[in-house]
Amino acid sequence: MTGVRTEEVAAADAGVRLDRWLKARLPGVPHGALLKLIRTGQVRINGGRAKHNQRLETGQAVRIPPVSPRPDRKPGARPKAKVSKEDEELLRSITLYQDDDIIVLNKPPGLPVQGGTGTDRHLDGMLDALAMDGERPRLVHRLDKDTSGVLVLARNAPAARALTGSFRGRETEKLYWGLVKGLPERYEGTIDLAIEKLPGKSGEKMVASKGGKRAITHYKLVEKAGLEAAWLAMMPITGRTHQLRVHMAAIGTPIVGDGKYGGREAFLTGSISRNLHLHARSITFPHPGKSGKVTVTAPLPRHMAATWKWLDFDESAGDIPASEFAP
Repeated sequence: MTGVRTEEVAAADAGVRLDRWLKARLPGVPHGALLKLIRTGQVRINGGRAKHNQRLETGQAVRIPPVSPRPDRKPGARPKAKVSKEDEELLRSITLYQDDDIIVLNKPPGLPVQGGTGTDRHLDGMLDALAMDGERPRLVHRLDKDTSGVLVLARNAPAARALTGSFRGRETEKLYWGLVKGLPERYEGTIDLAIEKLPGKSGEKMVASKGGKRAITHYKLVEKAGLEAAWLAMMPITGRTHQLRVHMAAIGTPIVGDGKYGGREAFLTGSISRNLHLHARSITFPHPGKSGKVTVTAPLPRHMAATWKWLDFDESAGDIPASEFAP
């Protein structure tokens, strides 16, 4: 245990974040505990309350409270599962963007975001490999197992709260690309169909239903392959489970490869892969630790890139700004 002390910020530390600066002076104290000290006002700058991501200035007086180092793991607790070298390399290879507050990954198709019955290998179980200062990233939203694309992680609790608020407050813009079977009756528009979860013999399934939760999707046709298939850009306004898959099937154009909601009609013959053709192409959201917004774009997974090449689609045509979708 150490007593309260006040330390002046040296010129060499100007611009350093408060939590990083504090970490160097309180070795052995978990990052989460440092954030709590700052959040509860026990750490002060020039007598005033501070934020964890506040940048320090030369000459500022920082109050450092009495603390005692404690282990990251309680006695008797299970040790964290060791991440394989293969999975660690995977995570680093799919990292699209990272800074002190966030990480954005390009999730590959077929990799579950979280575990479940019969699922041992999943993204959440790998996140210790991306820990910073002993704090593992947090999931703030989800993608289906077979959907690929941008997935945002928070590196600390304040960032997680801010990002969660952005998603719930619809301040986040998400652009998806999908290949659908057939052509929609209207080449652009808005699907406003409620969705609810129903049990079934093969597991739970989401269905369009008046008794469900409201779900809204804007869509726009980008290119078509005759009458057989179409490339749609989709912008979900709500975030219901399987929303895009349910909505596309509901208007008679199931996403290619989606046997769960489109049945046999969801597959194309020839060289087109039978895998799900749904990709979270890009995301724009307010940065949780500083002013401004972040936009991150994810390249197509291998099977969709092959399909786009086979159908001679021009990828540059699909990056449609939110302002061009139906209001």
